[in-house]
Amino acid sequence: MLCGQRHCLVQSSCPNRVRHKWSWAALAMGNSGSQNTGMRIPPGNGPHQVGCTDLMVGHTTQGTFFRLYYPCNPSEGLERPDWIPSKEYFNGLADFMKINRTLSERIFNYLFGACKIPAVWNASFKQGAKYPVVVFSHGLGAFRTLYSAICCELASQGFIVAAVEHRDESSSATFYFTEKSEEEQQKEQPSCRSRPPSLIPPHLQQQWMYYRALKPGESEFPLRNRQVKQRGDECVRALDLLIEINSGNNVENVLRTQFDFTTLENSMDLCKIAIMGHSFGGATVIEGLCKDGRFKCGVALDTWMFPIDEEIFPRVKQPIFFINSEKFQWGGNIARIRKLDSAYIPRKMITIRGTVHQSFPDFTFLTGHWLGKLLKLKGDLDPYIAMDLCNRASLAFLQRHLSLDREFNQWDPLIDGKDENLIPGTNVRELQASI
Repeated sequence: MLCGQRHCLVQSSCPNRVRHKWSWAALAMGNSGSQNTGMRIPPGNGPHQVGCTDLMVGHTTQGTFFRLYYPCNPSEGLERPDWIPSKEYFNGLADFMKINRTLSERIFNYLFGACKIPAVWNASFKQGAKYPVVVFSHGLGAFRTLYSAICCELASQGFIVAAVEHRDESSSATFYFTEKSEEEQQKEQPSCRSRPPSLIPPHLQQQWMYYRALKPGESEFPLRNRQVKQRGDECVRALDLLIEINSGNNVENVLRTQFDFTTLENSMDLCKIAIMGHSFGGATVIEGLCKDGRFKCGVALDTWMFPIDEEIFPRVKQPIFFINSEKFQWGGNIARIRKLDSAYIPRKMITIRGTVHQSFPDFTFLTGHWLGKLLKLKGDLDPYIAMDLCNRASLAFLQRHLSLDREFNQWDPLIDGKDENLIPGTNVRELQASI
């Protein structure tokens, strides 16, 4: 999810990169806690209020699990969900960064425990229109909630967005369920009464899956290539599930949230579907486009090309928009992106000046200046300006290639890098990229 070439917070974005060692003293001093400073994830700028819910269909690791963002009916005073859904996700981040769970849980809870996603939990869906669809893939070490600024912006602009939580052991943490025996159900029945009924079905036992690190001496490509293929499959299954919902078919949500999925019937424009992702999720965009032509285009944010087998490149027929940070990309990665260039299929690339790899996930908004700089969560460009550029360029590209009847074409110049904070193409020297 979140990594630079030299220092990582929440993602090993390229092979043989060394994770940044956190200084907990600096961390605590460099950020006074988001609940005290007013730092927050920016809400969407579009005309729609945003709702969100979780959907898990199939309780095993082969099931489908995503956070759904959608335009909702206007509402006030309703619940905003926690940005980090539970302490197990804190533990997963700690394991990924190879730091002590007990200490990190306290620090993470202090820094981020009060952070909320700028969307209304289980809000009623805003009917009366057909909305285009985006499937979003997170990066290595991330999970479904960490790109809420991007997802909320898309939903506020009239998209239905499914942010997949991958079960390929690339997430910091995720969960699934196993079935309890009858004896276990009877034994635990009294304690189950205190659990939220919408989260823990009484006949199922929650199981956690954490990030799988490379084993000593293990080659990285076979693991990452297997993972990106699974990720592509999971994005396709998420799309299949959305189509089932749009058709009015009943879906059984294992998590039993209060959201009424029947209200989504006939609400999606299934001719206007895109796939989007960051870093490892950017690689998943390319894999997903290859696997399923229902994805009409892709937006790949600071893509990590390493996991992809180049033999699939000729089979990718859809337009792709690469939006890169200034500090992350290197010659070899750009060279692989260039292999997707086509004289017939639109392939665009821009670079946002003054940005780092972590300028795309939400962490960039939730840390103070010095902490953000120390941990490579912030670049020189104001993170709100960087996110606006990314979102507006993405929306313009989506309008162009999904044939949307919107006003996103006002930002068409951004697709070609025409802004003082953009670089057309890449800042990586072409000579270096060709090596």
